[in-house]
Amino acid sequence: MTRLDCFDRRVRFLFAGGFASGVSWLARFLFNTVMPYPAAVAAATVVGMVIGFVTYRSLVFQDSRRPLTAQLGGFLLVNLVGGVVTIAAAIASRDLVLLPLGLGAAAASVAHAVGIAAGAVANYFGHKNITFNTT
Repeated sequence: MTRLDCFDRRVRFLFAGGFASGVSWLARFLFNTVMPYPAAVAAATVVGMVIGFVTYRSLVFQDSRRPLTAQLGGFLLVNLVGGVVTIAAAIASRDLVLLPLGLGAAAASVAHAVGIAAGAVANYFGHKNITFNTT
């Protein structure tokens, strides 16, 4: 039993996902030094996905009875959709909302956070119902 077991599954998902998302958000800054913004967001999303799988499996959905290979397949499917949501929301909010509002350099960081939040909502339902099937 971990310290987080006393929390509801949704709260544990927020802790685990928040950690993975935070690493993803910070990684985007590093990746952005060597690649364009869309590619940096995509690469950072992959980093967050790896951390997310490990933390979701060990802290949130540890009661899943699905085989590891099925969990990995579901995880990739859910995160493919979640990654598209994250990238699309980040680019759209940066280009269509934040840059026109004059946020300048901060627009990319704020937009990436918006994208992560949008992807997190899609991911929770996908992981709960598909990846770890704990409904």
